[in-house]
Amino acid sequence: MPLVYLAVAALAIGFEQLVQWKYGPMGIVAFLALSIGIKAKNTVIGGIGAVILVMLLAH
Repeated sequence: MPLVYLAVAALAIGFEQLVQWKYGPMGIVAFLALSIGIKAKNTVIGGIGAVILVMLLAH
């Protein structure tokens, strides 16, 4: 089971690095807001993160 947690953590870090490389610091802010909003079940913060990510993707 610890191997699964390690693999998930590695994937999350890899995805975060990919977002930062492609979309810069604003992509990291949006990704963090989205993930915090999902974990806290706060739709406002999650929505803000999602909107920022969509705006970055539409650019």
